[in-house]
Formats: sequence, structure tokens, C-alpha cells
Amino acid sequence: MGSIHLLQIGDVSPHLYTPIAHGIQNHLGITIHHHEAKALPEKSYDITRGQYHATRLLECVESYPIPPQDLILGITSVDLFIPILTFVFGEARLNKPSAILSLHRLTPQFYGLPQNNALTIQRATIEAIHELGHTLGLLHCNQYPCAMHASRTADDIDLKTPHFCPDCAHHLHKKYFSTDIFIKKTEANWNDLKDKILASINAVL
Repeated sequence: MGSIHLLQIGDVSPHLYTPIAHGIQNHLGITIHHHEAKALPEKSYDITRGQYHATRLLECVESYPIPPQDLILGITSVDLFIPILTFVFGEARLNKPSAILSLHRLTPQFYGLPQNNALTIQRATIEAIHELGHTLGLLHCNQYPCAMHASRTADDIDLKTPHFCPDCAHHLHKKYFSTDIFIKKTEANWNDLKDKILASINAVL
């Protein structure tokens, strides 16, 4: 497993970008490389929808040269869609090194709520790890707290964590992470998470 390259596409607030990058590195334990921002490609904008085509932006990310063992994640603030869906939070190529993430619908302001950068950063970190998980071969997971659980709304993201469940973690350990430290850290995080969920349930009962 190599490094993760982060590429801003269009204007992205440094107050969001920098802590998101730190969050990805802290949770995955992988070196992050930052690259100069790229302009939004005009061909990716759909004037009839007022959104940007996620796959065309992903192609822009894919065109950026990186070492063969590395991954690259594009981060943008614009609203993304694919033709069969109203919007997407991001898109990735399964078992391929490239992914794209949009912050647009991760902000509380989009839903008419007060600005909350901490919540936006938390959501973005979870979804960044989700999209990178796809590049590493992970499919959607049925364990709700797992980062690989599918999210159709921002509320769905708020029910997840930036952690992989043991099944997803073992898949990554087998294919990419050669040390047992990754598994031990994941299992510790997951067990701690289960304890917190049980404590929350007991507090309600």
C-alpha cells in the first residue's frame, strides 16, 4: 500500500480541506500528498441540471499521474450527479486508484441549517474513507456503523463512523496492509464503538 494523493478541484475552503486531510490520514494511517488545485473542467457541467457530472470529474482525477501503488482522491465543493441519480456524494472506480468526493451536500447550510464546520468535516472524512474503500475493492457493507455502509442522505452518514467493521478490515489486511497493527487497531475501535452504542441504548431504556 502506497500513499494517498489529494487533489482539490475548484474552490475548496482550507478550513474544511485541511482537517479532512488530517482525518483521512489519522484514520487510515497512510501518508497524504497534496497537489495544486485544478480548475473545474467545463465539460463536466450540465446546464440543464445545474450540477456537475461526477463521472467526468472522476475522469479529470484519473488523468493525474500517480505511482502505481498509490490512490488519488479529488475533493470538490460543487454538487455532483450521475444520470440515474438526483445527486451523489462521490464516486469511485472499484479496485481502481481514483475517487471523487463532493462537500456540497455534506454541509448543514445546504439543508437550511446553521454552519457547522465540525459536522461537515466529520461527514466528509467518513465519505472520503468510504470512497477510498471502494478503490481498495470494498463493496457496500450491511453493518451500519461501518464506513462502507451505503449513504443516501446526510442523516445516513451521521449514523456511520470513519472505521471499517472487522469483515471489511480483514479484507484490506489480506490485500493491502501487511501488519497486524491495522487489524488490532480496527478491532479495538470497533469494540469501543459497540460499547458506546450499548451504553447509549441502555441510557434510553
